[in-house]
Amino acid sequence: MKNFDAVVFDMDGVIFDSERAVMDCWIALAKKYNIPNIEEPYLACTGTTDAKTKEIMMNAYGPDFPYDDYAKEASKMYHEKYDGGRLPMKHGVLKILNYLKDNNKKIALASSTRRETVVNQLRDAGILEFFDEIVTGDMVKRSKPAPDIFLMACEKIGVKPGRAFAVEDSYNGIRSAYAGGLKPIMVPDLLPANGEMKDLSIVVRTLDDVVLYLMD
Repeated sequence: MKNFDAVVFDMDGVIFDSERAVMDCWIALAKKYNIPNIEEPYLACTGTTDAKTKEIMMNAYGPDFPYDDYAKEASKMYHEKYDGGRLPMKHGVLKILNYLKDNNKKIALASSTRRETVVNQLRDAGILEFFDEIVTGDMVKRSKPAPDIFLMACEKIGVKPGRAFAVEDSYNGIRSAYAGGLKPIMVPDLLPANGEMKDLSIVVRTLDDVVLYLMD
């Protein structure tokens, strides 16, 4: 087994297949309102806060883009479809969480999503109790790629960053974990691992592969 004390997980795109679910809602909106090329700016928002997402969208479509109205409608579509435990989990989530618990490793979550949403989704999926600490985007001043959220997670579980792995799917998430001194593992979701990601992290295909890597 690798020598480590904790694993800090991102949530969207790592624990849940939520990045794809949200993108599907935005694609539906784009068809409804004739918004061109929605996938490119959406992918640029991966791993960012709500505020940064709005900034990216406004830059892409201009100052008259009714982002708040569209975001509200996309959110309504998303919650109507996926609330109440219907949000699909990524393959291997329970396997890796049980593996870490069985080996007395600390488990934390570092997600840019609002705390209320994070807690509700983890609770609805029946996995909230696995996490020793949860740190969310509304708890830190600087969002990913700044390291603040990962540093706070390590502080809360009492583990030095260098003794923790970070499991991420987004470029900004990997940059954040690396900047904080954690050991990043990338499990690509919507975005493939580019050269930078391969330099900064261990890249594997699935959470099952993360378990195999940690066991080695």
